[in-house]
Amino acid sequence: MAITTLSSRAFNQDASGAKKAANKGPVFITDRGKPAHVLLSIEDYQRLVGHGSRITELLAMPDTASVDFDPPKAVINSRAADIA
Repeated sequence: MAITTLSSRAFNQDASGAKKAANKGPVFITDRGKPAHVLLSIEDYQRLVGHGSRITELLAMPDTASVDFDPPKAVINSRAADIA
């Protein structure tokens, strides 16, 4: 995996070259010498974030069925409204 670093100016002047470089590895784009952005191929991006997990699947948490959870009962005291 090749890592390429380009200034913002170089990226703007040769975006197609940056895309070709991204097929070989990440392309770091700098602003004033500091990394500011990363260009990845779609395959690298999908590998990084996972393959389309749905929010409902992530929230389901099937491995937590055996966790004991017995929260204390909430005590809510009410009082008359003071409308004066």
